[in-house]
Amino acid sequence: MLWYRVQIALVFMAPVLLFAGLFAFGKAIPLPYLGRDYVIRIELPDPGTTVGLPQIAGPDDPTRPLVVIDAGHGGHDPGASGAGYREKTLVLGLARNLRDELVADVGIRVALTREDDRYLALAERVQSARALGADLFLSIRADSAGDMDSVRGASTYILSEEANSEAAARFAQRENSADIVNGTLLSGETESVNAILVELSQRRTAASSSEFADLLIREGEGVIPFHPQPRRSAALGVLRAPDVPSVLFESGFISNPSEARRLASAEGQRAFADAVARAIRIFFARSSAEPA
Repeated sequence: MLWYRVQIALVFMAPVLLFAGLFAFGKAIPLPYLGRDYVIRIELPDPGTTVGLPQIAGPDDPTRPLVVIDAGHGGHDPGASGAGYREKTLVLGLARNLRDELVADVGIRVALTREDDRYLALAERVQSARALGADLFLSIRADSAGDMDSVRGASTYILSEEANSEAAARFAQRENSADIVNGTLLSGETESVNAILVELSQRRTAASSSEFADLLIREGEGVIPFHPQPRRSAALGVLRAPDVPSVLFESGFISNPSEARRLASAEGQRAFADAVARAIRIFFARSSAEPA
């Protein structure tokens, strides 16, 4: 009878002893030595410090249009990878070339959300564009199809209609009464009125975003190979600014070796910058011709 009770006790105690042993083993031998490091450490700014806004290149004239170019990913977030390339590095090269092309034209101001290999949260990218008073926000990414290395082609994304309304409602609810959207001060108004004002702004912004996406495809034709379905919409956080026309441009598939090499080459990046810069110039030319 005693041995029977001991057996029952061992059955119940075995899982506890097993977990205790694994815990002690993990404490004794650091996980990195076993090739399993589950901790990602990110340096945060000291409490009370203010994160600076991106530098603006181009003419020192606030009346000139401003485009904020966002190179996706960065830092500990490499994005997609393929053919020996990492998305964060490839798109930063595209963003820098586009900036240089636009600045050489003299008439357009340009800011990059990141100019080096640093991590930025999606909200930081959007907030930088709004804080700078951007007239256009372009986020550059590179797509991946995993093991399907034959898939290729660029595509454009704008915020979906459903996400537009949801974003407008959330924005109106969380912003304080001192915020300004499209030149309208949200002060002294009820929450419902603010929601309407923000949604009206969002609709106008969505129309401009759609127009710019069309221009990217038109001006890139013959220079940038596009996916058979180049116009898309999605609920992407980086496109949720209610008063800045925003487009996410998937420049191509990094999982396609030939496309990745083209996007990483000096010639490919210059061709990309030339086509996208034309679309940006036309967009601003049309915007300036519209009545206020």
